[in-house]
Amino acid sequence: MLISDILRRKGSDVVTIPSDATVPELVAKLAEHRIGALVVVEGGRTVGIVSERDVVRRLHRAGAGVLELPVSELMTTDVISCEPGDSVDEIGAAMTDRRIRHMPVLSGDQLAGIVTIGDVVAARIADLEQTRGQLESYITRG
Repeated sequence: MLISDILRRKGSDVVTIPSDATVPELVAKLAEHRIGALVVVEGGRTVGIVSERDVVRRLHRAGAGVLELPVSELMTTDVISCEPGDSVDEIGAAMTDRRIRHMPVLSGDQLAGIVTIGDVVAARIADLEQTRGQLESYITRG
């Protein structure tokens, strides 16, 4: 199974935010869309990713002053991404090893979607259920 299979099911819409947006704007978008991370985009290019965990950690260190900061002060700039043709199993292992919950999907330089660890787990479960069904069918015919 490929990442493109996940995107076909869930769609390729990605909620983004500019790096100069404020933390209250970030939090509002996270809440509005009921998601845990936003891809930071400048001029059509992915320049970072920022999550609710980033906000909480900075809030712990800096206090309420975090609300005055731009997203660029919280975002991760070393974005780990994948491509539509990547294997779900390989990306799931990478997400687990690196403790990543959200991974942008890039096709060349263009943002093609985003996958979460939940998407990967759901795809893996669906694949296992299909295999189980095939095995049960094989056994009952034999």
